[in-house]
Order: sequence, then C-alpha cells, then structure tokens
Amino acid sequence: MTQLSLLQQIVLLLAALALFLSFVLLAQARLVAAIHAFAWQGVLVAAVTLVVGLAGSAHHLYFSAGLTLALKGLLIPWMLHRLARRLELSRHTELLSHPALVIMAAVLLVIFSYWLVEPMVAQELAFTRNIIAVSLAVVLIGLLMMVFRQQAVAQVLGFMSMENGLFLAAVSATAGMPLVVELGVAFDVLVAMVLFGVFFFQIRESIDSLNVDRLNRLTEVENPPQPPFSKGGSQSPSLPKGGGSKSPPLQKGGWGDL
Repeated sequence: MTQLSLLQQIVLLLAALALFLSFVLLAQARLVAAIHAFAWQGVLVAAVTLVVGLAGSAHHLYFSAGLTLALKGLLIPWMLHRLARRLELSRHTELLSHPALVIMAAVLLVIFSYWLVEPMVAQELAFTRNIIAVSLAVVLIGLLMMVFRQQAVAQVLGFMSMENGLFLAAVSATAGMPLVVELGVAFDVLVAMVLFGVFFFQIRESIDSLNVDRLNRLTEVENPPQPPFSKGGSQSPSLPKGGGSKSPPLQKGGWGDL
C-alpha cells in the first residue's frame, strides 16, 4: 500500500471538503446561501492549488492560487450577489421536488466515480485515483444540479461547480497546468459569467421570471387573431360585378311609375 505524504493528505482533505460543498450546493434551498457555498468551494480549490505548488515546488502555482482565490472566491460570488440583488432574488428559495432521491443520486455518482478510476489501484496510484475520483464526482454533481434546478442562477452555480471539479483534477493530477493555460481558463470563466448576467436580464425582461421551467411551457400561437377585413379574417359583403353598389329593385307604385 502506497504511503501518502502529509501534503498529499492535505490535498485529499481539501478536495473532500470541496466535494461536501457540492452536496451543500445541490441541497441548498436559499440562493444566497448557495452562492456562499460556491465561494467557499472556490477558496478550497485555491487552497488545493497552493498546497500542490508547495509539494512540487511549482512557483507558478502560487500565482494560480491567488488568481483562483480572487476570481472564484471573491469576484464571481460578488457578481452573483449583485445579480441577485438587481433581479430581486435575495430572498429567493427553491426546494427540490424529491430531495432524498436527488441526494441518493449524488451519492451513487460518487460511487460511480470511484468505480470508474478503479484500474488505477493496480498501478499503485492511490493519490491520483482519489483526487480524480473526487474531482469527477464534483463535476457530475454539478451536472446533476443543472438538471434538477429550475432557477437560472442556480443552474449557473452548477456549471461553475463543474468547472471547479475540472480545475481541481487538472491541478492535482498533473502537478499544475502551464500558466498561459490557467490564464486562458480564468479569462473564459470570467467572460462566461458576464454573458450569463446579460442573459439573465434578457430572460427576466421577456418572461418576468428566471424559472427555466416557464420557458419549456411557452408555446407559439399557430393562428393568431387577425383584424377585420384582413386576409383570412372576416370579410365585407361581396359586391356585384361591375363595381359600385346596386340599388334595391323598385316596387310598383314607386318612382318607376312616374
């Protein structure tokens, strides 16, 4: 059995806490509390990056840890808080329809993640197996959150949680990505967050709600009502050939006998 070093054990502990926060995000009913949980998950991902940098003496990971903390622990949560206030969602709550079944599905996804990386045990890659399994579970639970949540902001939190899982696997399993790649990923996440904010306001102005279930129930009117005297609508009485109106027939004793 491979003996893990102290820093590797710390990385696994931080990754397990990030996985726990994925469960919190999935089960949390209040939107503001879910944003706080996402912020703490970003802090944990930044801490994992810092510990990996200390373990491998990769100095560029120190900058990556600071960037992750600033972006995922501070900036994006602040932007989500600002959106929630402007969209009047600060007190919004959303309960899962079947919370027990959803949590059980999340637990099964964790088991599936460990089963998927089981071949790594034969190669005595205990640390890599655990970190990839935890990261994959974070990604799958974020996807599950996007499926079962009906509020658009909560679905964005699920998407950002998936990105946290991918970043966690990339940093931990490969001892850090090149700095240029990390800067590109951070820029993409920031641009995606700005675009999400624009889409939120467009959806709110269109249907006066951010519940995506209402988008599914929108239907297009096939035969819209048409104004009178238009093609396909009610028409005016037909006129005789030759143009103008025809006078009624004259009766006997009228003007025709004069």
